[in-house]
Parts: sequence; structure tokens; C-alpha cells
Amino acid sequence: MKIGKRGIGVLAGLVVVVIVAGVLFSRYWIYIPGLIDAWRDPVGPNVEIVWEEGPAEAAQSPAERAPNIIVILVDDMGFNELTLHGGLAGGTVPTPHIDAIAKNGVTFTNGYAGNATCAPSRAAIMTGRFATRFGFEFTPAPKAFAKNIARFNRDAGAIYYADREPLVPEPDLMTLPADEITIAETLQAAGYRTLMLGKWHIGGTETSRPEKRGFDEALGFMRGASLFLPVNDPNVVNSKQDFDPIDQFLWANLPFAVEFNGSRRFEPSHYMTDYLTDEAVKAIHANRNRPFFMYLSYNAPHTPLQALKSDYDALSHIENHTERVYAAMIVALDRGVQKVMEALRANGLEENTIVMFTSDNGGANYVGLPDLNKPYRGWKITFFEGGIHVPYFMQWPARIPAGTVYDGPAAHVDIFTTAAAAAGAVPPSDRIIDGVDLVSLALGEAPRPDRPLFWRSGHYKALLSDGWKLQVAERPARHWLFNLSVDPTEKNDLSEAEPAKLAEMVALLNEIDSEQSDPIWPALLEGPVMIDRPLGGAPRGPDDEYVFWPN
Repeated sequence: MKIGKRGIGVLAGLVVVVIVAGVLFSRYWIYIPGLIDAWRDPVGPNVEIVWEEGPAEAAQSPAERAPNIIVILVDDMGFNELTLHGGLAGGTVPTPHIDAIAKNGVTFTNGYAGNATCAPSRAAIMTGRFATRFGFEFTPAPKAFAKNIARFNRDAGAIYYADREPLVPEPDLMTLPADEITIAETLQAAGYRTLMLGKWHIGGTETSRPEKRGFDEALGFMRGASLFLPVNDPNVVNSKQDFDPIDQFLWANLPFAVEFNGSRRFEPSHYMTDYLTDEAVKAIHANRNRPFFMYLSYNAPHTPLQALKSDYDALSHIENHTERVYAAMIVALDRGVQKVMEALRANGLEENTIVMFTSDNGGANYVGLPDLNKPYRGWKITFFEGGIHVPYFMQWPARIPAGTVYDGPAAHVDIFTTAAAAAGAVPPSDRIIDGVDLVSLALGEAPRPDRPLFWRSGHYKALLSDGWKLQVAERPARHWLFNLSVDPTEKNDLSEAEPAKLAEMVALLNEIDSEQSDPIWPALLEGPVMIDRPLGGAPRGPDDEYVFWPN
């Protein structure tokens, strides 16, 4: 059959169209999830928030009623980012108001995150239990997100398990199990008004959103990240890390949006960190005459890195653009804590309010800055100290003397137990609660607990027990054993020198591991993370230690 000139032209045109479409898809496919999301749930203009007013007059004075409780959780803050621990840019980025929580109360020098990534840590905070006890093992993320990381790191050995895709739901469906009891539900039952602001990331369905899991009012976003301002806003300074596949995905898909009590999405009125702070101040005033629990969950300094131009300009001594943007984000966080504490004082609430401050995990390697977790090794995603040893402070002026220091392990799971004990609330008795009451420990009213801490992300696991820390992995197949009592920065691996201790720790890890549940959904991705160098530098060398992160 002959094809005429016209047919050849049509066929050639189709070939060109296919080629062009292929090129465009290969270049711009990463934007598709965000476009679909925007079509399904468009972001509307700003809506003014009106927090429900409590009683016009208090039935009791602030000193006589149950303490207010505020948990301030920041996102991806490394141990060295506060001037209390050293500080960014050689300590030239002061954080006096965050530091003041420690100075006015208790510093937990050995504070530990629930996991080395955000969502399982948040699940541990909410329940007082290792998140692996109920299968919330991995961080909810879109399949396209995992594919992009695997594609970017293919030459470094990243693995994408395409056969598991049918078993992995969309991120909003990756939820805290319905039968888990949250601290908000526990305090709500004890008569507290419960308030949530910021990042949730443990469920986005009609039954798993914060206002369905014990919060009377909730303002924030359900997924793992958000823009801080529109990318082209005249008041914003952006820092994009082109070497990071996570950063690429976030810039391509994140909206600048929040929701209030299940509403449609709308734009905040100003820079996200300041917006959440200002709304927290309003909520404190609205609830000044009744006990309240506030979960203030900032998304800073998580990527995408965006700072207010005014904060950026005030740090002109920092030459590195990324570090300067990052530091400006920390400045905004410290300003936020300042405003929250001023609101407590203005409403006569400071003395009898518990304020806890911590980070969901350590600083991220993919920011590209080397000293975020100094002096510790490792990053977010790893179970080295840099990934899980986090800032952790608490003040309660009515009970805890200023300048108190507690050097035993303090964990995210303890927030539940501490808050419940202070509120006189009844925790669930039908399940294992892994947390302990930190107030009693800080005051020396209870003996230090003999309890191990456990972390698991797929084949990669860690155990901390009586000052000894074990990490095990299948990729690479090895053990790391450290005596943190004498080697807190994990420089001296004793797995070969201490075979008896290694066997003891392996047995204990396996025992605790056997008590955990299977993951609710499997890991789609395994990607390599170097322990001692951030992303953005030289590729992994033969002497670089690394772990493979399953998620």
C-alpha cells in the first residue's frame, strides 16, 4: 500500500508531536501531581480566622486551674541551629527566645525524636507510643515523589519497588489508625480546649484530620510541607537546591495554603511562620479563661527554603545564600516563640503554662549545609545522633525551677505522658504507653526509668539502652555499636571490639522489634544517605559511610 505525500506529511507531523510531547513530559512530568491537586482542590483567597471565645470570666484564677499546655514542634531543626548549642554562622544568628524556654525551665540534653523523619515522629508525639507499634513506620509521600528520588539517585543504587505500588495508598489515606488515642482526645476528655496550628501529616481524610482526632479547632495543612509565600512574592527570598530531588518535587508541587476546621484551602495572609504565630496569639487570647492544649506545629525550617526579605537583609554578614535564607527562617521561628510567650504573659498565663519545644527530627542532608547537627554525625533520615538527637526543652514556672538540666534520655513519646499527668487526664490502659512523665523526672520525684528507645524504618533499625546504641542495616549489611556515655558523637564503632555487648544489644533489639506491628503500607523507595557529608558535594566515595533509607 502506497502512502501519498499528504499521508507522509501527516505521519511525519504525528512523529514530531509524539517526540515533542515526550520531551515535554520528561521535563515537566514532575509538575503533574500539583496540577491535579490544584484542579481537585483549588486554593481560594485569604479567610479571616475567628477562634471560638472561651468564657468571658474564668471560674478559677490561672494559678488554681489545670495548667495550659503548649507543644511547639518545629520541622527539621538540627541540634546546632540554636545559639544555646552553638548556632548558625558561627553563633551569629541568635535565638534568645527559644533558648529562654530552656533557661527558664528544664533542658533535656539527651532529647530524642520518635523517628528520623517527620510523620512517624508526629504519630509518636500524638499517641505516646512508638509509631511502629501500630504500623505508622514510613512518612506519607506521593508515588511520584518516591519515583523522582529513585530516578535522581539511580547511579547511586537507589531502589524503586514498582510492584508495591498497588499496596501504597495516596498520602491523604496514609493515616494514624482510627483505634489509636491521641493526646488531644485524652486532654479533651479531661475538659481541655484543644487547638492545632500548622503541619499535621498523619492523615488527610474526613476521619483522620486533626479536628476528627481530638482537636476542637485546627488551622493548617494536612500534608508534609507547604510554601511559606508564593514563589514570586516581592517579600520572599528563595533558595533552590538543584542537586536535591526532594527540593525539585516540592517547588514543583507545593501550594501556599491552609485549611480551618475542614474548610476548603485558602491562602494565609502573610509569611507562613508569622501567620501561624499570629493566629496562635489570637487563639491564646480567645482561650485565656479556660485550660487549653495547643499543638503549634511550624513547618520551618523544612524545605522549600523561603525567608522574608526583611529577615534575609538583616543577615548580610552571611555570605552563603542558602545559609542566609535558612538562618532567616530560624530568625522568624525565634520571633514566633517570642510572640507566643509574650501572649502568655499579657494574659496572665505564663506561670501555669507548660511550654514544650522540640524538633520532629534532625537537620536534613539535602539542604547542603554541613554543620546543622554539629557535633553529631548523620542527618534526618538516619538513626545516627544527627538524625534523632534533637533540641528538647520545657518550662513550667509554677513547678520547674529555672536552669534545671536532665541528662537522661527524653523522648517524643514522653510528651503524651507528661501532658496527661500534668492535666490529671486518664491515659488509655488497654495498650502499651512508651512515654514517661518528664516533670517528675526533671524534679527528681521519680527514679530514672530503665527503658530502651527503639527506632525502625524497614530493614534499618536502632536501639538505645543504658547508654549503648546499636544500629543495624541490611544495605549496607552491617552493625554499628557505640557507647554514648563516652562517645556521644559516635566516632568509635565497637561492634567488633565488644562482641558480647553486641550480642546482648542485638538480642534486645530483636525482642523489641518482635513486639512491633507490620507497616500499614510498604516502603516504595530505598535511597542512599551519606553519614558524614551533606548532599550537594562530591558523590559517595569508597570510604564514605552510608545507610539506605527505606520509605
